[in-house]
Amino acid sequence: MPQPLTDIRVLDLTRLLPGGFCSQLLADFGADVIKVEDTGAGDYMRLAPPYYDGREASVRSAPFLALNRNKRSIQLDLKSPDGREALRRLAETADVLIESFRPGVLERLGVGYDVLAELNPRLVYCPITGYGRSGPNVERSGHDINYLALTGLLAVTGDGEAAPVSSAGQIADLGGGALMAAIGILAALRERDGAPGAPGSGLGQVVDVSMFDGALSWLALPAAEALCTGRSQRRGELMLGGSALCYRPYRCADGFVSIGAIEPKFWSAFCHGVGRSDLIARQFDPPGSDAHRVVEEIFAERTRAEWAAFAGEHDCCVEPVLEVDEALETELVAEREMVVTLDQPQIDGTVRVVGPPIKLSRTPAQANRRPAPALGEHTAEILAATARRSGEEASAANHERGLSPA
Repeated sequence: MPQPLTDIRVLDLTRLLPGGFCSQLLADFGADVIKVEDTGAGDYMRLAPPYYDGREASVRSAPFLALNRNKRSIQLDLKSPDGREALRRLAETADVLIESFRPGVLERLGVGYDVLAELNPRLVYCPITGYGRSGPNVERSGHDINYLALTGLLAVTGDGEAAPVSSAGQIADLGGGALMAAIGILAALRERDGAPGAPGSGLGQVVDVSMFDGALSWLALPAAEALCTGRSQRRGELMLGGSALCYRPYRCADGFVSIGAIEPKFWSAFCHGVGRSDLIARQFDPPGSDAHRVVEEIFAERTRAEWAAFAGEHDCCVEPVLEVDEALETELVAEREMVVTLDQPQIDGTVRVVGPPIKLSRTPAQANRRPAPALGEHTAEILAATARRSGEEASAANHERGLSPA
C-alpha cells in the first residue's frame, strides 16, 4: 500500500538538527527527500561523534544516522552558476523546499523563493529560521538556548533563586522548528492540492517557520496568565514547574522518581498508599515546607524499582526518573517500537535509532525504506534524471511548435 506522502518530492537544503528532523518525518511517510549538500563536508552533522565503525566516513556519525534515514544525497556548489542552475532544475520537479540559511542568503544567490516559484508555482517553500523572515532579529545568530531565553521559557525552568535550567531536549529546535515546519508544510500542500468538494489553489506558498515563534507557542498556559494579569509567575512559582510538592522530582534510595499527582484523586491515592492520609490536605504546599520535607523522607525510603511497583498498585502518577540508556531499553519503548534497527550498508552491522513517533493504523511510517545516504551518493543519479526530464520537456515543447529534433 502506498504511503501518505509517496508522490511528494522534498528538497532539503538544511544542516544539523531542525531541518533534518523535519524532513525525516516526511521521508518516513514516503516522501522522496533529496538532501542537497555542499561540495565540501556537506551537512555538519556528518562530523558529529560518536561514530560507528564502517567503510564510509561520511555516514559513520550516530547523530547523522539518527536524522537522515530514507533520504538521497546530492552535492551542489550553490556559489557556482552550474550549481544554482541544477538547483533551479530540481526545484521545477519538487513539491517542497526546506532551507535553514539566514534570511536573504538564497535570494542573494539567485535561487530564492520568487525565482523558484516562477519556475514552479506549486512549490511549497519552508525556511526554518531563528527569528523569522521579518522583525528586528532577522540577522541575529542563535541556538536553542537563545530562543528559549528570549521567549521566557528558560526563565521559568528551574527552582526558585537557582540559575535557570537548560533543557537537554532541544525544545526550540525540534518542537518550535522541526514540528512546526512539518505541520506548516502539510497544511500548505493540502491547500494547494485540495480535497473532494474543496478544490485546491494549485499554488505553493512560503511557510515561514521561526524557532523563536514555535518555542513561544509552547508557553501557551504561562503566557495566557501573563496576558490576562499583566504579571508572569517566576521560576519556582509555576505549579507545573515545581512549586507544589505533588508535582516534582524527588530523590529516592538509588536515584530519582517523579510524581505528577495534580488531580486530588491521584494525590489521595499516593497518600493512602504510603499510609499518610494526613498529607492529603497539603497537596499544594511549596518546596521547603514541613510537608515537603516529609514527602522527601517518604520517597528516600524506597528504590526506583520499588516505586515503580508502587505505581502499579496505586494509580498516583509516580514513575522512576530513568537515564536515557535505561529508557531506551524499557518494555514500553519496545512495545511502542520507538527504537528501530536499520540496515546501513556502509556500517559494520546494523544501526539502532529512535523510531517514528507518529503511528498511522493503515499506512504506517517505514523507517527502513532507504538507508541514510553517503555524502553525494545520488548526485549522478539525480542529475541524470533531471537532465533526462528537461530533455523530454524540450522535445515535447518542440513537437508542439512543429519543430523536428536536430
